[in-house]
Amino acid sequence: MAAHDITPSTDDRLRDRAMGALMGAFIGDALGVGPHWYYDLDQLVADYGPWIDTYTRPRPGRYHEGLEPGQPSQSGILLEMMLRSLVDCGGYDEADFCRRLDTELFPQLDGTPMHGPGGFTSQSMRDAWHKRVQQGLPWGAIGGNADNTEAAERIIAIAVRYALTPGELARSVTANTALTQADGTVMAMTTAFGAVLGMLVEGHRLDGDLSDKLMARVKTGELPFHTITQGKLEAPSRKQQEKRHEGLFASPDALLTPSCIARAAHANTIRIEPASQVGLLYGLPCAVYHQFPAAYYLAARFTDDFEPAVLHAINGGGQNMARAMLTGALSGAMVGLSGIPQRFIDGLERAEPLLALAEALAGDIKGHGGEARDRS
Repeated sequence: MAAHDITPSTDDRLRDRAMGALMGAFIGDALGVGPHWYYDLDQLVADYGPWIDTYTRPRPGRYHEGLEPGQPSQSGILLEMMLRSLVDCGGYDEADFCRRLDTELFPQLDGTPMHGPGGFTSQSMRDAWHKRVQQGLPWGAIGGNADNTEAAERIIAIAVRYALTPGELARSVTANTALTQADGTVMAMTTAFGAVLGMLVEGHRLDGDLSDKLMARVKTGELPFHTITQGKLEAPSRKQQEKRHEGLFASPDALLTPSCIARAAHANTIRIEPASQVGLLYGLPCAVYHQFPAAYYLAARFTDDFEPAVLHAINGGGQNMARAMLTGALSGAMVGLSGIPQRFIDGLERAEPLLALAEALAGDIKGHGGEARDRS
């Protein structure tokens, strides 16, 4: 049963995909609250059974203790904070977002992991708190080297907002990521994830052709990645060398990964069964280089089916919350809000305010759009 009936006009399809990406992320986050960070997969099964298919309560003594099924972790809270900032300001306003961190989040933190809204505070946000609150450093000087997906989770809203303007999307995502995570690889992979999500909201598919489309935007200068190749990554001609694109990021590899993984997801000779074991293949920990590939795989494999995509993400253990949040955004962008089962909306705390915010942001999407850019 779908959440809403969406009429098939171009504007409504775009709105459907935008709202699907946002609500898919909120759903993935809340699904992870109970079974978060089980690296002992046998214990995960012992505590929650062989298959988790809904929102659950954390066990005593574990992460997010005290939260109820359907409530958000701090990742979901930060995504909502970003979403509210974008809606209130009509676009990305760094000063406004930083003010919200200073006044709404940081006063609730104490620099320790098992504390703060949502029951846990990530390494990158703890580092930012120490530098900002204890050391008094200005914004722009507190980004650290944590390699988690903390920034990637909140920039989902930015990627949706600027889905039709990829240059602005990349600039805003990169700037926002740098607030808390300054590592070049993390920034490149996070910006690439934002660019992928933007294309899915725009109406493209997560398939073997998506990376070529992303690379075309590198060539036009819309995406800030370095490249010297031509065509299908062939050696550059002399003319091409003279017109090389020296972007902010050293290589476009993070843009090439999604299509490689999408091909693998649909190859007859490559199979991960059950799909939840994608976490074992790419790695159970928190780093971006574990999380993005697994999310791309699940979203590509279950292209038109939100439920198995996010549930396989959750049932894989490890940093399954981030895996489900990222997968939920990608899958939600492809199936749209209309393709998300109603029970996931019904079980989400404060679903109606979140839907209202998502609809408001979707209504703000502007760019060089129209039927020519709609690929659904």
